[in-house]
Amino acid sequence: MNGRAEEFNDHVYIRGRRLDLASLVSPRLFDPAYRSELRRQLRNASPFPHLVVDDWFDPTLLELIEEEFDPAARQHWRVIQDEHQHFHRSTTHEALGHASQIYFSLVNSGWFVALLGEIIDVDDLISDPTLAGGGLHETRTGGKFAVHRDFDKHGLYGLENMMVFITYLNKGWNPEWGAALELWRADPSECVRTIVPELGRSVLLLNGPNSFHGHPEPMQAPEDRPRRSVASYYYRNPRGVQERMSRQTSVFLKAYRAKRLRRIVTRITPPILLDAFKKIVGR
Repeated sequence: MNGRAEEFNDHVYIRGRRLDLASLVSPRLFDPAYRSELRRQLRNASPFPHLVVDDWFDPTLLELIEEEFDPAARQHWRVIQDEHQHFHRSTTHEALGHASQIYFSLVNSGWFVALLGEIIDVDDLISDPTLAGGGLHETRTGGKFAVHRDFDKHGLYGLENMMVFITYLNKGWNPEWGAALELWRADPSECVRTIVPELGRSVLLLNGPNSFHGHPEPMQAPEDRPRRSVASYYYRNPRGVQERMSRQTSVFLKAYRAKRLRRIVTRITPPILLDAFKKIVGR
């Protein structure tokens, strides 16, 4: 993605602001030494495997995404509200703004999914372009999300939930407003790390039996400062290895017909004649 775009200086304009396609992501993502360091950090993270990274994406792109929350068709958004949680989320297949489409095209692209798979040491990671459970997330004043562990399987495909990747969109977030993402240890129950949801900060949370996180206290931000983020989930097929073992490659019609004819001839020809024919062909 940093090849032809760099050579031809490809770019797009969204609402009058220029986005250079070669600069949508940090060049660090293509550095093997940096990726190796990310794997080390993930393995050593507490209370469960996770990463916190800054500035992976062009800040102009993220600012444009944040702008797209307000004009979004809110009647199609889902309000998640009960005693444990209160936030808003775009629905699956929601019509997203142009900047949001660029972001989700990036994080669901083959090279980015391969990068995440390399970091978490999973070579068959699968993205979800439907953004089930992901998409645009917004918490308003008084909102919360109690400490929880994410769902284990995709609701439609039954794939195993491996991780969630979140990027925050809140420029100049005041920590006194609360709503920092908290990572908790299950036993003994305690918060081990807090992550301020600042613009350009991305969090990778590996899903597992002890992956408890949330922001349990009601948010105290001003009414005009909602907490906003974009999220994507990634999966794996637990039967993938068995399925690959029985995989059939392309079947070409001409070869298929010839093979079928050989089977028919073999079935109807006496063995003594077949042996004689093989000897003749061998000579």
